[in-house]
Amino acid sequence: MPHKRSLLNSFLSRRNTSKERLVHTLDERPDIKTLLHKIKRIDVVSNRIANDMFSGQYRSAFRGQGIEFDEVREYAEGDDVRAIDWNVTARSNKPYVKRFSEERERSLLFMLDVSASSLFGSRSSRLETATEIAASLMFSALKNNDKVGLLTFANGVRRFFPPRKGRNYTLRLVREMLLAKPANEETNLNDALEFVNKTLKRRAVVFIISDFYVNQLSENLSYCKRRHDVVALSISEPLEKSFPNLGFVSLRDPETGAVVELDSGSKKVRQAIAEKLNQKQAEIAARLKEAHVDLISVENGGDYVKPLRAFFHKRQRR
Repeated sequence: MPHKRSLLNSFLSRRNTSKERLVHTLDERPDIKTLLHKIKRIDVVSNRIANDMFSGQYRSAFRGQGIEFDEVREYAEGDDVRAIDWNVTARSNKPYVKRFSEERERSLLFMLDVSASSLFGSRSSRLETATEIAASLMFSALKNNDKVGLLTFANGVRRFFPPRKGRNYTLRLVREMLLAKPANEETNLNDALEFVNKTLKRRAVVFIISDFYVNQLSENLSYCKRRHDVVALSISEPLEKSFPNLGFVSLRDPETGAVVELDSGSKKVRQAIAEKLNQKQAEIAARLKEAHVDLISVENGGDYVKPLRAFFHKRQRR
């Protein structure tokens, strides 16, 4: 039981509440038991992936985003005279130069799509897959002493947690992703990007995790890319690529509420669905490429470690 109490204190951040009341609350609320179980499972799985599969790849893929001041030292023969710190030199009557190093600390922001389409999935929902991927990358960042933050969006920004350090904060973000309730709204990525452009003052690595069923990608994406290292992680659903033969069906768009009826028994209809989806994905891929944004494609419910590893290797070669 002390283990459960400590979990509640860490993950649910209940303040001014007795330990006995916390245990009582745990026993009466099975939803919290389920939440704790999910947090623990993701904690274990994500840590294993971060340790065993992404070891060493994360740091080389996300090198420091620039240079920062390190120290001053006495001038030595061969030093660049442009690096002389004239203020320190004047005070000490000896020439000193500034030394710079690659930024040791990175900030990662995860933009998580929580629109209604994130609930769709034949094996698991897109949101569940997105949460596991984000958690794995968050724990990789944690092991490298980097900051992590979270922004959830649907038709605009839902919640925002600025990048910070610490295991407890990372677990809090995992909890927030698990508690996210998708809204029956269209995906508005542009407003979310505009918020990031106005809010993040320092350069960061920005992961956009979505199915990218958006109307269009505006200049907000290009502007965000100029200021930050932006990575798009697209989660596709196998069922959409190969629509099953179910006869006459009615389909409702969870974001717009629009309903269409079609004969899925027709091979031409199924091909038309696949072609339309492929065209949409090709358009998004072209727009991301135009903005020089790296794209990682992941199949919902499938192995996401392999495409992430391929992305890391691509970054290492670059």
